[in-house]
Amino acid sequence: MNKLIVIGLSTIAFASPSFAQHDNVARGQRSFRMCAPCHSLEPDRNMTGPSLAGLWGRKAGSLPSFERYSDVLKSSGIIWDDRSLDGWLTDPDRMVPGNEMPFNGIKNPQDRADLLAFLKEATKPGAAPQVTAQGQMGGMGGMMGGGPDPNLKNMEANMQVKAITYCRDTYRVTTADGKTRAFWERNLRLKTDSGKDGPQSGAPALVPAGMMGDRADVIFAAPDEISNTIKAGC
Repeated sequence: MNKLIVIGLSTIAFASPSFAQHDNVARGQRSFRMCAPCHSLEPDRNMTGPSLAGLWGRKAGSLPSFERYSDVLKSSGIIWDDRSLDGWLTDPDRMVPGNEMPFNGIKNPQDRADLLAFLKEATKPGAAPQVTAQGQMGGMGGMMGGGPDPNLKNMEANMQVKAITYCRDTYRVTTADGKTRAFWERNLRLKTDSGKDGPQSGAPALVPAGMMGDRADVIFAAPDEISNTIKAGC
């Protein structure tokens, strides 16, 4: 085949809509890393924000498994589609004044188009799970946001909390490996997780949360376990 014809066919192929769409989705997947700490792509796996699975065609503020929507979003009447999502990603506060999403918007139209191209593929029913952000860093050195949450029902010994004492401004957390770690009271966060990946009742988990090993979360199965577990003692 003539060399010029081969070059011409290759140029046409790489300029085709399917190749352009693939590039958009790939760039959008990289952009989604900034969304991943707050939004999951798994059905009904809610985080700070609601799961985005099945987003297209859904009424804003209507996912039954998510209970933290703002009243203004629930009453907005918005149906999520290409146009409404582009407006939301441009400036959420302008689109729905008084909403509670801590996001300033994406001003570059191409960046929004890329992210929407990825989300449209990743959120449709039956879409394969996407790896979109860094997961955990090793040891107690810290955790990067956006990776999958660990299953706290099956923990390593260094995550199984056996005792917590509080003295002046310091928490001391003893884990099943026999180690006790001291945390300044502002660096230890007490949380609950009643979901399927949350800890067993009476078996709170210590999860690293800082980059320097100075911060962590203790996650309980229910709120009443917090006061029952922490004991005053110097």
